[in-house]
Amino acid sequence: MCICVNCHYVDRCTTYNAVETQHQQPHLTETPDFEPIEPTINVNIRPQADFVEMEWDVVGCNSFKEEMGKWAKLRPGELVPT
Repeated sequence: MCICVNCHYVDRCTTYNAVETQHQQPHLTETPDFEPIEPTINVNIRPQADFVEMEWDVVGCNSFKEEMGKWAKLRPGELVPT
């Protein structure tokens, strides 16, 4: 699971914005202005019959500042990405 959903900077982060792009999801912001220090991204690659599925998850970041439920506060009523 992406640690970003519980990060204070999720709505300003350039790395999370790139993950949203990879997952073809709407952006929390179109103009992120926070550059995280040393984010670590796991990319899971799953070959399917006609395509390759890729899942990107930020699993570490030196800028991580915990704010439980931050993503959910920004998108009330929506399912939290897993």
